[in-house]
Amino acid sequence: MVEIQLAETDRLDWALKQFRRRMIRSGLFKDMRRKRFYEKPSEARKAKEKAAERRRHKDRKRAARRYNF
Repeated sequence: MVEIQLAETDRLDWALKQFRRRMIRSGLFKDMRRKRFYEKPSEARKAKEKAAERRRHKDRKRAARRYNF
């Protein structure tokens, strides 16, 4: 649960900005977006595998760039 403590003198725009930052850092925005629609378990598995493959590919490219001067 994300909470923001406000004083009487705090501005609303500041409070909303702080709330949004804390929501992003906690990962709740990403989770809400992911749970917005039902995803079949087989589709979730495929998406997870695809994300892992993207990460591996990205890591390989970074490693190759690091050692190719």
